[in-house]
Amino acid sequence: MQKPKKILLATDHAGFELKESLKFFLKELGYEIEDKGAFEYNSEDDYPDFIKPVAKEVSENPDEFKAIILGGSGQGEAMTANRFKNVRAAVYNFLDFDIIKLSREHNDANILSLGARFLTEDHAKEAVKLWLETPFSEEERHIRRIQKIEN
Repeated sequence: MQKPKKILLATDHAGFELKESLKFFLKELGYEIEDKGAFEYNSEDDYPDFIKPVAKEVSENPDEFKAIILGGSGQGEAMTANRFKNVRAAVYNFLDFDIIKLSREHNDANILSLGARFLTEDHAKEAVKLWLETPFSEEERHIRRIQKIEN
């Protein structure tokens, strides 16, 4: 499996602390990171302001980037990201790790949206590592389905 050239990170206030922790964790794993904000805790900020630029960058360069976005539940962040062509954002907020694997194997998810209010730091790190290490299956049926999404 080919590592993405760069991992983009973005969050609003709800995931700020966890993003900061994941940033250093990903660097330790050898990934190149680009932090797209928030750059400080501000309880009044709005997640679309941070998520849209990341989704746009992944949309325009789907073979070069993967992204990890965070919010309170991860739902609104994924909804925002999924409005962009070539983006397949999967939400993870403490369900079974099989969700992580299937999002990569079957859907070739290129953005992982984490629900920071539902994850411990250790659980988030484990989920991120598994997501980044799980390859897309390349099975014809999954390729066909992804093409139907994009078309």
